[in-house]
Amino acid sequence: MTTSSLLMQLNQLDDNDIKQLQPSFDNLPGTSHADGGYRLRRYSVVHVFNEGVEKLPPRPFMQTSDINEFQGDVARTFEDIESETVQKPGFHAMCRTFRDMYQLSDGNDIEVHQIRIQADDQSVQVAPEGVHQDGFDHIAIVSIGRDNIDGGDFQVFSHKTSAPLFSLPLAPGQMAALDDRTLWHYAEPITPVDSQKSGTMDVFVLTATRK
Repeated sequence: MTTSSLLMQLNQLDDNDIKQLQPSFDNLPGTSHADGGYRLRRYSVVHVFNEGVEKLPPRPFMQTSDINEFQGDVARTFEDIESETVQKPGFHAMCRTFRDMYQLSDGNDIEVHQIRIQADDQSVQVAPEGVHQDGFDHIAIVSIGRDNIDGGDFQVFSHKTSAPLFSLPLAPGQMAALDDRTLWHYAEPITPVDSQKSGTMDVFVLTATRK
């Protein structure tokens, strides 16, 4: 299959790789950004090699307002993904799967967002920007954990205003990858099952523009 025909693909990562990464989500910081109280996040840019992952110097993350109507034209700064996490074999396997799927070069920047969406006692938005594209060539959403939540179904659309082509609550280990220039995506809000305790949804989001 050529990269030009790979519009969407669902992969399953190894359970042991996912278990390696799950504890790191307990150490994600909030931010001062508009969604920083309930979308805890770290962010790094990496290069991926067969031998491992190289983390590049920190940089702000920014999307234009025509791409992100919620927080566009704002340079957002996040703490780096912890080096201990980047060095884990599971992190390497996840990034290498994404690199190989789209036949990216070793020197191609891959941006990685590590995100926990936290619902304390009511429904919260997973994707406050609505049905959207991220402004890259390729993206992937990797489910790492779901605890005490309903909802959060990942949805893919052929157009911003069309009915979803695909809707699924991604189970831990599932990676949904798609052509961000052609398709649109969204994730439904999450609600805690037991309102007496917090519900969480943990994901990595990987993005790349082909060099």
